[in-house]
Amino acid sequence: MSNQAVELLATDLNPQGGVFCPSPKADMKLWNSHPKVYLDVAKTGEAKCPYCGTVYQLKAGEVVGQHH
Repeated sequence: MSNQAVELLATDLNPQGGVFCPSPKADMKLWNSHPKVYLDVAKTGEAKCPYCGTVYQLKAGEVVGQHH
């Protein structure tokens, strides 16, 4: 496993501000390597998958446009 974080643009997040892992953004070859997990990236700017340890983080300067 790589320790490198997967950098995301705000446009990569779904309307709720998250992503699912496994993700094509993480260059994963095995789509069935673990159950699909929702990760809330917008809340803190990053999230770590509890199954595989992949970290997804917003690229520096990216802003999620959800300020309710």
